Amino acid sequence: MDRFVELEIFTRIAEEANLTRAAEELGLSVSGVSRCLAGLENRLGVRLVQRSTRQLSLTSEGERFARSARDILFNLNEAEASVSLVAAEPRGTLRIGSSLSFALLHLMPVIREFKARYPMVGIDLQASNRYCDIIENGLDVAIRTRLSEVDSSVTIRKLAEVPRLLVASPDYIEKNGTPAEPEDLERHALLLYTLSDDWDHLTFTRNDVRKRLPMKPEIASNDGQLLRRAALDGMGILVQPAYVVHNDLAAGRLVPVLENWTLPRLTMNVVFPSRTHLPARTRLFIDALVMHFRENDLERNWTGQPDRTVQ
Repeated sequence: MDRFVELEIFTRIAEEANLTRAAEELGLSVSGVSRCLAGLENRLGVRLVQRSTRQLSLTSEGERFARSARDILFNLNEAEASVSLVAAEPRGTLRIGSSLSFALLHLMPVIREFKARYPMVGIDLQASNRYCDIIENGLDVAIRTRLSEVDSSVTIRKLAEVPRLLVASPDYIEKNGTPAEPEDLERHALLLYTLSDDWDHLTFTRNDVRKRLPMKPEIASNDGQLLRRAALDGMGILVQPAYVVHNDLAAGRLVPVLENWTLPRLTMNVVFPSRTHLPARTRLFIDALVMHFRENDLERNWTGQPDRTVQ
């Protein structure tokens, strides 16, 4: 069997977690799908799927193989689409979903360059800090900061891993001192984002030490830019992803707090409907977004300490 066909069948099995549903989606027989899976496992010499009478689940090897298989198929589709799209002038409306912070800081520069290159494409940008169903809301592309999607009918492409940081203004630190340990935060004003997972607790890690501590906010909000403004005004210690505060750290408007401790990182992805033939405007915008991350080396910049410059 063609190896790309094997990958398509296996990724569908991984998405559906059921041989019968996978076969129905692919228009194949259950026995044919089962033979393909068995043949793949025999060729690789490893079990990819755990089977029982009621359910099917991936082994750890199966999960790794599924991730790699999706990337291979995505790159193959991209390579083919890039040839077929050369002569086509993309047009129509591109509907994009993003958080307000990411839209302001990173999406607008991409949109500006994209519009200059493809003027026939209209942009409908929906900035919201809550995750919405991209299919139900008619989105072509959404930027997320989470590992997985509930809906198996969407494709996920990783853009970067993003650290979460604690920062404060120099004025706040001068007036209130610098916390030396996570427990010291109990005596400080905290600015917390209520839409993050487990938002009123923080989990700190240093070497092999892990601490999960309850946090009482001085100000809580569902918008990162409001909290950032409060931090710049010296109102407390802010907890936000690095992409929100990177420029402020580089300019010295904010300074890091508890640098020797780390918080769980976020995974930033671009998410889009899993269609065989995506519109040209969607594919080209995804390419532009990926190139923005690559050319600006955003993951490395967000992870490292920014150079302090005057802005």
